[in-house]
Amino acid sequence: MVSRSGGRLRGGGSRGASSEGSVSCLLLALIIGVCCVHALEMNTGKVPFLEAVNGSTVLLPCTYASCIGITNLYFKWEFNDNGTMQKVADSVIPTDHMEPNKVQIYRERVEYVGSSKENNISILLWNVTFEDAGVYTCFGKNPKEKGRNHSAFFTLYVVEELKVVDNTLTIIIASCVGGFIAFLMTFMLLKNLTLFVLAKMEEKNKECLVTSSGIDNTENGLSGSKSTPKKA
Repeated sequence: MVSRSGGRLRGGGSRGASSEGSVSCLLLALIIGVCCVHALEMNTGKVPFLEAVNGSTVLLPCTYASCIGITNLYFKWEFNDNGTMQKVADSVIPTDHMEPNKVQIYRERVEYVGSSKENNISILLWNVTFEDAGVYTCFGKNPKEKGRNHSAFFTLYVVEELKVVDNTLTIIIASCVGGFIAFLMTFMLLKNLTLFVLAKMEEKNKECLVTSSGIDNTENGLSGSKSTPKKA
């Protein structure tokens, strides 16, 4: 009996250890999965497009992020010229918070203005022309993540002059809404004031009725006492 119970205890202990091991493996797999999903990510901002005036200087933003860090991160900017990808700039960042090796520039009027301290690999385009309009690709590849790569896109529009937005309709709508709200507030205020005045007038009328009723009762009492003859 003792040996059986002891065997049961040992079996229960092994099952408990196996269960704990399974839970640990599951948690580790989830952590690895999350890191894989959100490993290397290139980002060109919440608004990945810009409308610039011909001859101006524009910033093409791009940042990178990795939950396990970087080692010899290779990045490059490319321009889609009617289906042909033209390299704009590229370089290698040795590790986190280290500035990249010499950044190679392949097009005129391009300047690298990134900073590894902020995971920033943005570039400037000086004196943009209509030929600079199009889609730019910010590409990154991280050997530390078994060569995982990711790309983000930024679209540049070049115009002769910026369009002036006509806000007339918006102003008219806002004025109508504001006028309606003001009218509604005035109406409610007058309504409440009218109800208040009527309530006060009704209260005053009630007081007058009560007072006149008391006076009438008093006069009736006096006249009644005068008409009653005294007994001898």
